[in-house]
Amino acid sequence: MQGIVKEDIRTSTKCVEVRSAESAVSAINDAIAEKIGQQKFRIWFKNSTRLTLSDGLLKVGVINPFIATWLESHFSAQVAEAARTVAGDNCQVCFAVDSQLCDNHRPAAFDWQAKPAVAGAALPATGRIEMSMMQRSAPAGQRLKLSLDTFVVGQSNELAYNAAKAVINDKQSPFNPLFFHGGYGLGKTHLLQGICTELRRTRPTATWLYMSAEDFANQFVLALKTRKLDAFRSRIRQTDLLAIDDIHFLASKPATQEEFLHSYNALDLAGRQVILASDSHPKMITQISEKLINRFVSGMVVKIEQPDFKTRCEICRRYAMSMKKHVPEEVIGCIAEHLHSNIRELQGAILKLVAFASLQNVKISLGMAQEVLAEHIERCDPAVHLSDIESVVATFFGITSAAIHSSKKDRTVALARHFSMYLARKHTRMSSSEIGRLSGNKNHATVLVACKKVEEQIAQNAQLNWQGPTGNRVSQARTILEQLEKTIR
Repeated sequence: MQGIVKEDIRTSTKCVEVRSAESAVSAINDAIAEKIGQQKFRIWFKNSTRLTLSDGLLKVGVINPFIATWLESHFSAQVAEAARTVAGDNCQVCFAVDSQLCDNHRPAAFDWQAKPAVAGAALPATGRIEMSMMQRSAPAGQRLKLSLDTFVVGQSNELAYNAAKAVINDKQSPFNPLFFHGGYGLGKTHLLQGICTELRRTRPTATWLYMSAEDFANQFVLALKTRKLDAFRSRIRQTDLLAIDDIHFLASKPATQEEFLHSYNALDLAGRQVILASDSHPKMITQISEKLINRFVSGMVVKIEQPDFKTRCEICRRYAMSMKKHVPEEVIGCIAEHLHSNIRELQGAILKLVAFASLQNVKISLGMAQEVLAEHIERCDPAVHLSDIESVVATFFGITSAAIHSSKKDRTVALARHFSMYLARKHTRMSSSEIGRLSGNKNHATVLVACKKVEEQIAQNAQLNWQGPTGNRVSQARTILEQLEKTIR
């Protein structure tokens, strides 16, 4: 009789624990919905995940590894905070595949993404784009992920693409160095890696080296510390083609700049090709030696512009095909019409659509796309861009945009730079660090000081004077601000 009573007590305790866990999970769901909003909760969590709580561990069950990564990267902080609020500060969170959900959701769209990556395995053409964004350098014997045959060519990048093809087709390049520059996410890295990949295919005996400027700097410092400078120089200077990404990283590093200058001279004298990429024109990169700038502009400097509508549509189309998911043309047109800045924004929109369709088991339609991508479009494509602001400010004060990026501190340039930073902080969603970096590698403190100074001048409506093209000019701070904002709009 006593054993039966003990068994009943244990059974009753288990029932209480189960009910307690269920109520805790329900409370966590409510807390997540409160933190991320009902609409996002309905889209990403309500019918697409299964939460289980046991021994201080909250498991968020999903249908495949890709969705687990997606939810973890976008909502891990909110889920963890909700779990700690309900289950205590020691509660841990993990995102994992739930077999029960997998039985109910078997979308084919993500089959290739759910499999572990294998070295050398073939991926869908544009699927290589996302994977290789994390790979910023590669030794000569390693296969790169990007190739020229997956590069979408349009009016904005046709010259850059043809220059890349010329480097590969001609044994003696007609221009050295080849310098690509343009904003982020416009295809500079794709071209650099594509050239190396094509060279490997067409001239197997040729040696090439692709690396970021950061890697170059780090390896140079390491070679100095370990007294292996000769080996480092030999590796750099004996390649037939050297491709350096993000060359602007060498700014304010005089010793590394000097080493790169000597390496470039050695390669150039030997008739070997150098290809560089930067987010700015060589003359707009501050704190780079004049010797290097002269080398950069002695070859071919090509700017890659933002893709036009037709090119943006083709990028969306190819990226959707790589995911084996049909996206209607009207949806592709809608995305391309609203997102202009760079390729990554377009890919992010397609990725979000495909993820939503997979989670909800629905077909992609124009109405669904407009609802799901409303926030994405609003955040990705601001009404005013930094380049627009710099152009307007430079014209108003009678200088060039390059002067705003320079280290000059005369009254006119400083005034223009301060207003440019102030307007960028006011009219874009960029942080102070981003504004500083894109305004000539200035630090965030410089941006904050500039903004504070302009705010004080506006509050006092101070009288400002500067030297314009027609002579000395004088105007009130509020009048200047009104004219600049009116032109920008």
